[in-house]
Amino acid sequence: MMNRSIQPHGGRLISRKAKPSDVDKILESVKDTKGLTVDNRTMSDLEMIANGALSPLEGFMNSKQYMSVLYEKRLPDGLPWTIPITLACNRQIADQLREGSIVPLYSEEKELVAVLELEERFTFDKEKEAILVYGTTDDRHPGVYRLKKSPDVYLGGKITLVNRGKWMAFQEYWLDPEETRRIFSEKGWKTIVGFQTRNPIHRAHEYIQKCALEIVDGLFIHPIIGETKKDDIPAEIRMKCYEILIKNYFPTERVILAVNPAYMRYAGPREAIFHAIVRKNYGCTHFIVGRDHAGVGNYYGPFDAQHIFSEFSPEELGITPLFFDNTFFCKVCGNMASPKTCPHTDEDHIMLSGTRLRDMLKQGIFPPQEITRMEIASILIEWIKMDKGEKDMLPLLMDR
Repeated sequence: MMNRSIQPHGGRLISRKAKPSDVDKILESVKDTKGLTVDNRTMSDLEMIANGALSPLEGFMNSKQYMSVLYEKRLPDGLPWTIPITLACNRQIADQLREGSIVPLYSEEKELVAVLELEERFTFDKEKEAILVYGTTDDRHPGVYRLKKSPDVYLGGKITLVNRGKWMAFQEYWLDPEETRRIFSEKGWKTIVGFQTRNPIHRAHEYIQKCALEIVDGLFIHPIIGETKKDDIPAEIRMKCYEILIKNYFPTERVILAVNPAYMRYAGPREAIFHAIVRKNYGCTHFIVGRDHAGVGNYYGPFDAQHIFSEFSPEELGITPLFFDNTFFCKVCGNMASPKTCPHTDEDHIMLSGTRLRDMLKQGIFPPQEITRMEIASILIEWIKMDKGEKDMLPLLMDR
């Protein structure tokens, strides 16, 4: 039975997945209709709209929703929402589409994945969206770069998903919100903390997860498997790290691991709210927000992603953020700590930058145990030593 105490955002869990009995009818209805090819980021959004992770959205935003989210950080009805969920289209193609029509959406492999009930076509200001969502117009920001390279017209309307084949490599960990909610309820969990990650979990992450586990019933580790930066570690490798860490260092009966089909926008504070809302839809009551959540480079202050939560009341967000400071191993204390709990100086703290950590791994040097578990470092060193051909084969190997 679903835990009714954990309400989806907006009060209703959306499903825009085609019924099996309707798929053939949909395929037949659009076989001679001009369609649109969508990229991997749009594929991620399609999946999350369809499975209810983006409730209450039923499709891509129309202009009214888009403008409200940009300027108010809310949907038109006042519900908190901070990230535009949009479908960009080439102007030449958009001019050939009619409002009220059904538009087939194809993957880059020419496979029909969804249909769009086209409600509206509208243009938008890329500079304005960049500054409001990302806080910068700098092309070096990966989100801004993608935005400026995108087509010039947005298509709004409800979608229906007909094909989910792209994600089968992670089938064991593919859990929709309705499934995670059922699992949480079956386990008797009343309080569940969600953890967002796009990197292998290091000791600092492990520390804050275990701190959170002291006050809730269960931990939901929910790594992103959609598109990230090119220098991020691929999802296949990260999943191996999570599996080993949970098996060896966590009470397995109190942890659920599932994949999140979202892609990283690197939108800092706005994305922190977005990540929390998504985990609320999966059934979480709490959400971990650490230092520089969803950040990149120096575009955001280290705790901006925590400060933004003060713009919304606890009742309207419906999920409780758990804020954590930067954590490290203190040689004097002899354990993991943070500036909130440790009185000692930086010289007593063991911390490694991401750049330094990657350099050590490339050289086959194991980082200090206080930073990364040896088992995790072994996996990462093995991956770094792979040649390009072996790395390209990883998704196929995970499918076996």
